Amino acid sequence: MAPRIEDYALLSNCRTTALVSREGSIDWLCLPRLDSPSTFAALLGDADHGRWEVRPTDPDATCTRRYDADTFVLITRWERGDDVVEVHDFMPIDPDPGVELHRTDLIRRIVGVRGTMTLQQRLSIRFDYSRAMPWVRQTGTHGHPEVVAMAGPDALVLRGGRLRAKDHEHTGEVTVDAGQTHDLHLTWFRSHRAVPEPLDIDDALTTTKDWWQSWADRVEHSGPFHEDVVRSLLILRALTNHETGGIAAAATMALPEEIGGERNWDYRYVWLRDAALTLEALLDHGFLALAERWREWLLRAVAGDPADLQIMYGLAGERNLHEWTLDALPGYQGSTPVRVGNGAASQYQADVVGEVMVTLAAARVAGLAETEFAWPLERNLLRFAADAIDRPDHGLWEIRGEPHMFTHSRAMIWAAFDRGVRAVEDFGMDGPADTWRELRDRMRAEIDSQGVTDGYFTQYYGSAEVDASLLLLAEVGFCAPDDPRMLATVEQIERTLMHDGLVHRYRTDSGVDGLAGGESPFLACSFWLVEQYAATDRRDEADELMARLCSLTNDVGMLSEEYDPVAGRQLGNTPQAFSHLALVRAADALVSSELRPR
Repeated sequence: MAPRIEDYALLSNCRTTALVSREGSIDWLCLPRLDSPSTFAALLGDADHGRWEVRPTDPDATCTRRYDADTFVLITRWERGDDVVEVHDFMPIDPDPGVELHRTDLIRRIVGVRGTMTLQQRLSIRFDYSRAMPWVRQTGTHGHPEVVAMAGPDALVLRGGRLRAKDHEHTGEVTVDAGQTHDLHLTWFRSHRAVPEPLDIDDALTTTKDWWQSWADRVEHSGPFHEDVVRSLLILRALTNHETGGIAAAATMALPEEIGGERNWDYRYVWLRDAALTLEALLDHGFLALAERWREWLLRAVAGDPADLQIMYGLAGERNLHEWTLDALPGYQGSTPVRVGNGAASQYQADVVGEVMVTLAAARVAGLAETEFAWPLERNLLRFAADAIDRPDHGLWEIRGEPHMFTHSRAMIWAAFDRGVRAVEDFGMDGPADTWRELRDRMRAEIDSQGVTDGYFTQYYGSAEVDASLLLLAEVGFCAPDDPRMLATVEQIERTLMHDGLVHRYRTDSGVDGLAGGESPFLACSFWLVEQYAATDRRDEADELMARLCSLTNDVGMLSEEYDPVAGRQLGNTPQAFSHLALVRAADALVSSELRPR
C-alpha cells in the first residue's frame, strides 16, 4: 500500500527537494533542480521506479519524527523494545546563492541512541522519470566502499555502506550500538565529470542547521499559531530557488486531487500569482531581500513584449513548459495521466497582472528601493492589462473549459490599475494616472453591474454560481469585508461550497472547468474564510476553523493542496505554497479584528 501524501516529510537545499516517507524511504527526488527529471519516483509508482530506503530490519520497529528545531534536518526515531536509533536526514545547503553548484548531496546519518539495532538499506536508482536504468559499478578507496551509477547526463555516488546487487536493486545492512554514528552519503554530479570528493559531514550538518535556524530566527511574528507560521514560512523558503530566486508552487508533480482521477498536474514551476502571494507573506514577516531577488527574477522572466506574458515559468524563467503524459510511471495509487509540464502556461489569466502589481506595490510600501527597470516593468504590465481589458480568461483556477469574464479576474484588473494610480499619487512615479484611474473606475462599475446577482458576487458574469476566489475581493481592497454583497457571498459559499466544515473552490459539477471527476476542499480557500470571519465579528468561528485547519498539517507541519474530510487524508501536490501562505495570512488576521488589505 502506497504511503499517504501526509506520510511524507520534506528535505531541501533551496535548489531541489526530497520527500521522505514514515517508513524511511526517499520516494521523490529530482536532480539537480526541483523541476528536473526524477531520480527517485516511487511516489508515483513503487520501489521499482526509484527509492532509497533506510529503516530497521525488524518490521515491528516503530517510529516518530520531527525536524531539528527550525531546520530541514529530519530526525526519525526508531524504537524496538529497549533499542533506539535515529536517522538524521538532510541536504547540505550552500550559503552562497550566487554559486552554480555542480553537485547535490543528501546525507542519512544513523545515530545509535540506546542498545543495538540493525538497519537495512535498499537503493533503486532510476534516472529521467524512471526511464533510464543506470550502469552501476562498485568501487572503493582506502577501504571505503562506493557505488557509482550513471545514465546519460546524470551520475550518483553513494558512500558509507557495502551493498549487494539483485534484480536492479542494491541492498545492505548497517548495525549501530549506542553512541555510534554511521553516515550514508549520496552525491549527484554530471556524468562527464569526475566523482566528487566526499563532504566533511560534520561541517555540512553544522552549516546547514545554522543557516536554517538563522533564517527562522528572523521571522517577525507574534500571536496565535506561531509554530505553524514559522514552519510555513520555512516551507515557502524551501520552495524558493537559492540561485535564481524563482518560487515553486509545490515540490511535486501529478499527485491527484482525486484518487484515480485525471486532475494530476505538475506544480514544480513558478506561477506569478503564487510567487507574488508568497512574496507578500515573506514581506509581512521581515524578508525584504527576498522580495528584491524575486523582482529581479521577474524582470528576467517577463523581459520582452508584455503581450508574451505567461502566467508561469520555470525556476530560472524558462518559458517552454509543454505539457506531456509520462507513461513510464503508473501514477500515485494508479491516478493517471501522469503529467509533466503544464499546459496552463499558455492560458490567459487576467488576474495575474493584478497579483504582480499588488505585490510590487506592497514591496514599495515596505521600503524596497526602485531600480532602473522596476517601474518601467509595471508600466508595461499595465499597458498589457489595458490592451486585454475586454478579453475573457481562464481564471484563477486555470480552467480547461471555455474562458469567461470571471469576477475575481475583473477585480484583479481593478487592483492593477488601482496600484498604478497609487504609485503615481503616493510615490511620485510617472505614468498616465488619469487613464489608469478611468480604467479602474470602469472595472468597478462593470463588476457592480455584471458581477452581482441577487445581492452577492458571482463566479463569472451571467452565472448564479459562487467561487471561493470571491473571498479575495476584500483582501485586495475592492470592497470592505462587511460590504453587504460580500456578506451575502459568504452566505452563498457556506451554503453551496462548504462541506464537512471546509471550503471547495467551486462546484465541479457545474461544468465550468471542462474536466471529469471532482475534487476535495481546497485548503487555501478555507484559510481565506478564516480571514473573512475574523474581519466581520465572527471571531469564534475564525478561531475554530483555524484550529481545525492547522490540525490537518502532518506531523512535521506540512500541507498539500486539498483535504478529503471523508477519507481523512491530504490530496494534491505537496507541500503546497498556496496552502502555507494562506495559513500565514490567516494567522496574521487573528492578531487583529480588521482585515489588512494587501
